[in-house]
Amino acid sequence: MKLRIRGNSVRIRVSQPEFAEITSGVLVEDSTEFGPGSRLSYRVEVVADGAISASYEGDCVKVMLPRAAIDRWQRPEEVAIEAEKPVGDGRRLKILVEKDFACLAPRVGEEEDDEDLFPNPGQTRA
Repeated sequence: MKLRIRGNSVRIRVSQPEFAEITSGVLVEDSTEFGPGSRLSYRVEVVADGAISASYEGDCVKVMLPRAAIDRWQRPEEVAIEAEKPVGDGRRLKILVEKDFACLAPRVGEEEDDEDLFPNPGQTRA
């Protein structure tokens, strides 16, 4: 799972195995350690109903996805689940959870294992 935070947006990309766990209702969590006792966790969990939501509590970014959104996301043409959440003073938090696709070309300085990622729809078939 990959987490990107930029401005008032939270974006999480999931691999195929993580997608399978989420769609099965399993909580998926990952973390980054910054030193002893210093860890940022992030998770995606399925809730029975309600709105797509995100929160930050106890050094953990939590994204909650209702079952109905998960059911739509399982369609092959559905790439992402997205929503906006009011956070006060007229500001909004953009929430995006998406399938992580394999890169079409290697990126300089990044050695990423694309084995568990979704096949890129832009990739030509031989």
